[in-house]
Amino acid sequence: MTLTVGVIGGGQLARMMIPPAVELGIQLRVLAESEDSSARLAATAVGDYRDLDTVLEFARGVDVITFDHEHVPQPVLHALVDAGVAVRPGPDALAIAQDKLLMRERLEAIGAPVPAWAPVESERELTAFLRGSGGRAVVKTARGGYDGKGVRFVRSASEVADWFGALAEDGRGGALLAEELVEFDRELAQLVARRPSGDVVAWPVVETVQQGGVCAEVFAPAPRSAGSTAAADLAVSIATGLDVTGVLAVELFETPRGRLLVNELAMRPHNSGHWTIEGSTTSQFEQHLRAVLDLPLGVADARHPWTVMINVLGGPAEGSLQDRYPVALAAAPDVKVHAYGKDPRPGRKVGHVTAWGDDLDDTVYRGRAMSAHFE
Repeated sequence: MTLTVGVIGGGQLARMMIPPAVELGIQLRVLAESEDSSARLAATAVGDYRDLDTVLEFARGVDVITFDHEHVPQPVLHALVDAGVAVRPGPDALAIAQDKLLMRERLEAIGAPVPAWAPVESERELTAFLRGSGGRAVVKTARGGYDGKGVRFVRSASEVADWFGALAEDGRGGALLAEELVEFDRELAQLVARRPSGDVVAWPVVETVQQGGVCAEVFAPAPRSAGSTAAADLAVSIATGLDVTGVLAVELFETPRGRLLVNELAMRPHNSGHWTIEGSTTSQFEQHLRAVLDLPLGVADARHPWTVMINVLGGPAEGSLQDRYPVALAAAPDVKVHAYGKDPRPGRKVGHVTAWGDDLDDTVYRGRAMSAHFE
């Protein structure tokens, strides 16, 4: 009998699950938001992931439900479980990814290192936090932010007065997340995969470079991290402590003294893991399918001394990525291009390129040169 995985969300993460599903002989079904979704090649349904009837109908006949994003409402997730559907990661784990305040609470409870933080419900409370944090802070909306959205660096509580106003208008109350402004040397990301039986596999830790709150480049493995297992040990403890199944991405700050602090979690394949398609024995997308189906996990070692992933952000001002292929592919036949089937738009992730080699500087140069063809 063919194993069937249902993916809620039709973005590029679902799209990149298609090749390993084909290779493993797994049937992949996708509940997409629109007919022109990135994962339209596997979209067997189009509908609203917030609508219970739509989601329950989509889940009929699948062996497991997993996700391209973490936004499915908790009542829908619990209804799936009540209907006997395997949901991985489960509702309790996803609740942590959906709410940054809950994330901070649970991370602290399991002993994971995080920046100093506090929930703030008013400008008065934020002002008090700023006084105790050297007059600067990072303020985040508790829900819904990603790629730099829902994040502000502030020196005055008045800089988020509109957010407090929106919370008041909502009628349900709530708080913003205030955090210390961490002084860090670089940002790292550690990906692991965990199956329901408890087995966990970790990839090499990577260094990420952000532009405007959006991941722009990933270097694998992270330079100057050879032999260190601190990030992997931390991510494994988080995956186990929070009962995460599938791929977990742990975004980290590395401080000047080498201390690691957890910034964010993502309970799905992640942008920082796209390098694994060409750079690891088992890609994050194949591993995620294995994990949610509770199949034995693959080896997650690096296939090359260096692998560099460069996001294509925005895309060409005119035309499509494919219009640039004749020149780009001829210029760099040893660099891989992944297009997401999205229309160009400023700041939008429309694809990525991956280069690999024995020398980091040369690998970075070749990756950047290829990505420049699509600007």
